[in-house]
Amino acid sequence: MEFLADFWAFLRVRKKFWMIPILVLMGLFVGLLALTQGSAVAPFIYTLF
Repeated sequence: MEFLADFWAFLRVRKKFWMIPILVLMGLFVGLLALTQGSAVAPFIYTLF
């Protein structure tokens, strides 16, 4: 949790707000990959692509 606080402080101080959408998309992609690793949701996710 401390890492996230430090990272947020870095973004705020350095004015790197353009990184937020990139990180959100990467997080969603990782979550999608985690769901497709052998779960019952996987066939429904594969239809999106």
